[in-house]
Amino acid sequence: MTLTLEEEVKAPFAFDCRKLAEEVVLAALTSEDFPYEAEVNLLLVSLEDIWQINKEQRQIDAPTDVLSFPLIEYSAPGDFANLEEDEDNFNPDTGEALLGDIVLCIDKVKEQAAQFGHSEKREYAFLILHSLLHLLGYDHMTQEDSQIMEAKQNKVLCQMGILR
Repeated sequence: MTLTLEEEVKAPFAFDCRKLAEEVVLAALTSEDFPYEAEVNLLLVSLEDIWQINKEQRQIDAPTDVLSFPLIEYSAPGDFANLEEDEDNFNPDTGEALLGDIVLCIDKVKEQAAQFGHSEKREYAFLILHSLLHLLGYDHMTQEDSQIMEAKQNKVLCQMGILR
């Protein structure tokens, strides 16, 4: 698994951002039985940066906590059976599946951790996991889909010992 981490802003956390992100991505891929090595890009940004990206990419003129930009289309969430049918799903140099990009707002991690009464480590891990599930085809547009995502998030975070 390859995680490319770029920090547009320095993350002022007491934990190693790269290490935790790698652990979360690996735990999620393992939990989903993802059958390939994978490549994920993670960009850490400020509130102003994510606001601008959200406005440009989604036409929503407001900040958000995390954005997901999947590179693979799935026939169903978590269905990896036909990935090899499209060679564009894989990095030609490494053979890794190109899952996509995660853009994470550091300011929102701090704000939401305080708001929800848990650690910044837990919020950071949760947002990366949430976004990675989007990169694997999951969404929360319906109540049923939301329940599926929440169960998957809780399972992985519990397995990692990252609790509220």
